[in-house]
Amino acid sequence: MFHVPFDFIMRSIWKGHIRFSLVTIPVQIFNAIESKTDIRFNQLHAKDHGRIKYKKECSVCNEEVPYAEIVKGYEYEPDQYVVMSRQDFDGIKLESNRAIEIEAFVNINEVHPNRFEAVYYVGPNGDIAQNTYSLLRETLLKTKKAGVGRIILREKEDVVLLVPEQKGIIMYKLRYPYELRSIKDMPDLMETSADQSQLQLAETLVDSLSKPFSEINFEDRYRDALLELVDDKIAGKEIVTVTETEDEGPVIDIMDALKRSIEEAKKKAG
Repeated sequence: MFHVPFDFIMRSIWKGHIRFSLVTIPVQIFNAIESKTDIRFNQLHAKDHGRIKYKKECSVCNEEVPYAEIVKGYEYEPDQYVVMSRQDFDGIKLESNRAIEIEAFVNINEVHPNRFEAVYYVGPNGDIAQNTYSLLRETLLKTKKAGVGRIILREKEDVVLLVPEQKGIIMYKLRYPYELRSIKDMPDLMETSADQSQLQLAETLVDSLSKPFSEINFEDRYRDALLELVDDKIAGKEIVTVTETEDEGPVIDIMDALKRSIEEAKKKAG
């Protein structure tokens, strides 16, 4: 069977320190997301299945430009750029260049889910860091708090949240408030009151479908089906197309739909 390759060696993407008041902790940061599980496809020429290549060409001289001659530019007016060199980026001196300074401690439930952007693991860097790393982790556990700090990753300063997890610490990169659109700007939002009898049935339905988060099946059915299709094509099997059934129309009788939903939920629950 065709398998997506895994890399079991976790490599750090950043090394520096966490400053916890006067305590300095040498740490290293790791990607928490396993990107090698992604199924990637290459673009091919339909005629002969040759790989499609992308050439970086200059829009002024129409010449192909090697990577060494490519610089970054900020467009401040149409077709007007200020060029930024590596020295310019390195010259931005911020305290978080190689240190995560914990600025405050907050309750994790105060952070709205829409602020979370990415997840990383924070581990101790070397034997000398073990004691201070454990001190921070256990302090966060006992106080039930999360540390808020800043870090520079990929030439951008981000606010991060440090949360204890088992024997380690998870770092969540947070979105800035200006990056989020206001939910109030979403069209067709109206404040209406639900019918109380419908609401009671809906609450009963929720109760009947409730279960611990750990019991939820997170099997990626599309990914599994895609890998099975790849296997079949490698084996030269005939591919059978499944005809999709039409979606059911809109629910007219909400009460009847809720009652039937509750009965179905009870049957599934045994």
